[in-house]
Formats: sequence, C-alpha cells, structure tokens
Amino acid sequence: MSDALQLLKTRRSVKPMEMTGPAPTDAEIETLLTIASRVPDHGKLAPWRFIVFSGDARLAAGQVIAGVFAKNRTDATPDQVEFERQRLTRAPLVIAVVSRAAPHAKIPEWEQELSAGASAMSLVLAAHAMGYVASWLTEWYAYDRAALDGLGLAANERIAGFVHIGKTARPPEDRDRPKLDSIVTKYGA
Repeated sequence: MSDALQLLKTRRSVKPMEMTGPAPTDAEIETLLTIASRVPDHGKLAPWRFIVFSGDARLAAGQVIAGVFAKNRTDATPDQVEFERQRLTRAPLVIAVVSRAAPHAKIPEWEQELSAGASAMSLVLAAHAMGYVASWLTEWYAYDRAALDGLGLAANERIAGFVHIGKTARPPEDRDRPKLDSIVTKYGA
C-alpha cells in the first residue's frame, strides 16, 4: 500500500485537551496553509481564508469568546466563563478556516462552501502527514455573530472550522466507522 493511502487510513481526530506541544514551527505552518490552499476551487475564487491562533493570541481570542459567553449567559459561573476563555489554549495551535462564500454569476455558494470544507480537511491531513494530530471543530462561538465579529470576521464570513493542531503522548484510538453496505448504493442496481 502506498504511503499516501496508509496516511489516509490512519488519520484520527484527537481531542484538543489531549494535545501537547510543541506547536508547528512558522515554516511548518506555512507548509500547512500552502497545502490547505491547494483544494478544488471552481472559478479560482479562494472562497476561504485562514486565521492563525498561536502563542498568546489563543488567550486573546479566548477573552473575546469568554466576553461574548458572559454577555449571553448572565447566569454563568466564573468557572464556566474561564472554561470559555481557555477554549483555544487547549491545543498548541488553532487555525480557523473561514468561508468567504458569496453570490457569483457562475459559481454556486454551495460549491464555495464545499471548497472551504476541503481546505479544512486538507489542513487536517497535512498536519497528520507532518506527525501532528488535529481536530476539526466548530463550537457555539463559530455560529455566534458577536463572537465572529470579535474574532475579526467580516459580515459575510462564516467559520468552516477551527482546526486544533498539536502532539499527543499516545496513539489516538480508532472509532467505529460506517459499514460500506449501509452508506453505498450502486445506481441502477
């Protein structure tokens, strides 16, 4: 089996709270983002962009998230607010994949959104290929307009996912996958 196929067969998500450092280097981050940019993109629109949260920027973004959480949940305990503040610090690196899908004369927005999803998946696979673990997540703040505004997204932008990247002390466990006979049909059969 080729190395590429083995890589695809062994990719697993790891919970950010199970990740450790070190984070990818700046050169590795550039490689990750270059690979994440090489996805199907009908019309060459680049209907996605990236926000890199590394170092102290993870906590600064957590301040935004915690502030919005506290405003939305006036009954929140200090522990709950602190939990939200630490959201992006659990992994050494977090990269947001931002969908910039917009109306276009020839390219449906759905195709543009799928391109953003492909970018997120390529980022996850590239991290795995570099010896890191990753987890592609969206949480409540990916859908909260005040949080998105605070994180610097434009009004027409949405989060395709927050990709958490780091190392892990133990190999990730596999989970049950769907049986092909339950998800595959043959047209005309």
